[in-house]
This record gives sequence, structure tokens and C-alpha cells, in this order.
Amino acid sequence: MSIPIIGFDEGEARLDWLRLTEALAAGHRLPEAEIGDTFLRRGGDTLLSRAAWIDGLGALVKTATIHPGNTEAGLPTINGAVSLFDDRTGVLKAMVDFHLVTKWKTAGDSLLGALRLARKDARNVLIVGAGTVARSLFEAFGAGFPDARFTVWNRTRAKAEALAADCPGMAVAGELEAAVRAADIVVSATMATEPVIRGDWLQPGQHLNLIGAYRADMREVDDAALQRGRVFVDSFDTTIGHIGEIAIPLKSGAIAREDLLADFYQPEAMTRQREDEITVFKNGGGAHLDLMTAQHILDQWSDG
Repeated sequence: MSIPIIGFDEGEARLDWLRLTEALAAGHRLPEAEIGDTFLRRGGDTLLSRAAWIDGLGALVKTATIHPGNTEAGLPTINGAVSLFDDRTGVLKAMVDFHLVTKWKTAGDSLLGALRLARKDARNVLIVGAGTVARSLFEAFGAGFPDARFTVWNRTRAKAEALAADCPGMAVAGELEAAVRAADIVVSATMATEPVIRGDWLQPGQHLNLIGAYRADMREVDDAALQRGRVFVDSFDTTIGHIGEIAIPLKSGAIAREDLLADFYQPEAMTRQREDEITVFKNGGGAHLDLMTAQHILDQWSDG
């Protein structure tokens, strides 16, 4: 029996952002995932493997290679592969394009958080950062909030203008504080190691959705932002103690563990209580989300 190998274009042609959020929600109704990460380093290069197993869904290994020096040779700095296995037999079910899984997992994760925590009448979406992820966020949040108006801010304005040129209707913000104050939803996807968004800029009723920080030394918002909002994460296992956005203020005492109110495994608790409250969602990622996304990609590919 041949094993499906699903490429980026053929896989993406069958995907829909809202159906993906439904698949992610369904995956969190199954038994909680077992997950594990391994890191190998050689100088500035990294080999990262992430594994997840969910009873009733399957198992996955997602391996990434990060070689910063590849840019000099005109090669991608990040490469990888995704292997999807049968839950009962362990037989390889599919190989799915690494970048396809990463794109849809990352933006779909944040969209699900926003659908649960943002106001239903949210219309003004600010994207902070103009990298590859920002393009995915424009697509995802455009599907989840079809009446939304988008603005982008980036430290280098030229990059923001280039993104806006590719995203119909997107405006470019000149000053970050003013753009944050005017937004209903702020989605941040930067590589910042020091906060770029300040809590005293936030307005009642806003939703703050954080994606960029993925290392222990990275933060996109200050302590005040977390203190002013009701804070949620996609997974306690992949954020607490792992990501600076959460780990640093926990260690300093700026926030306490009980201030992290719920993750996706407590959907009944991950809700907005009042229209005027500020909600904060931290996207930490994790191989279990890759597994849910890869299985959904395979399901849609098979149905097609």
C-alpha cells in the first residue's frame, strides 16, 4: 500500500480555516495528548523533533532543521518533515508537507482562541509584525471575522507596506500605540525579546492574541498587559515554564499560576464573561496541535 505524500499546494487547496478550528476543538475533546520534544544543536544549527500521541486520533513526529547560514547559499533556513502514524497499529499513514502543517496549525490555533475570547462584534484587527506568519493571520482572521478591517504595524515600515500590498484592504499603521488603542483585536507575531506592546495602551473590551514568543527569553507584552487582562493559553504544558511570555512574569511574581485561567482542554472556562473585559491568549503551539492539524489535512485530502 502506498503512503500518501501530501504537498503544500494540493493540501492547502482543500482546507478551510473555520473547519480547521472545529477539528482543533474536536481534538481537545479526546484524551489529553502525550507530548515530547528533543533538541540537538551543532554550533548555530538546530535539529528539533516534536512528538505527540492522542488516543483515538493518532501519533505524529514533526522534525525541523534550522540552519541560519543557509541564507548565504540561497537556501531556506527552516526545513522539516511531518510523519503521521495510525493510533492503533503504529503504521505510517501519511507524510504531510512541513510548512503546510506549520502554517495552518499556527494561525488556526490563534483563530480558535480569538473566536472564543474576542467580542462577537470585533471589527478592527491589528497585526503586529509583517513576517510570514502575518500573512497566515490575515487569511485566518479574515475567515473568522469576515467583516474585519485589517491594519499592520512593523518596526520596518517597508515590510509592512509590502505585506499590505499583498493583502487587499489592509492599512499600514504609523505609530504602534495609537494602532493598539484603536483595535478590537491585537494579534502579535514578532521576534521580540523585549515587550513591544504596553499594558497601559490596552482598552476595555479588547482581545490580545500573542504568537511570536516561543523561547524562554522572548516576550511581546509587558507585565501590565497580563495583569490587566484575563489570561488564557492554548496548552499549559507548552507554555508554563517554557515560554518567556508566561515564564518570566510567573518567576518574578508579576502574575501567579492561578491567573492562567484555562487552556483548550477546558473549553467551558475559555470564554469572555463581560463585553468590557480585556482577554489575553498565548499561542504556545505544540506537537499535539500539529497532530490535530495534520490529521485534518489528511482527512480533507482523502475526502477530496
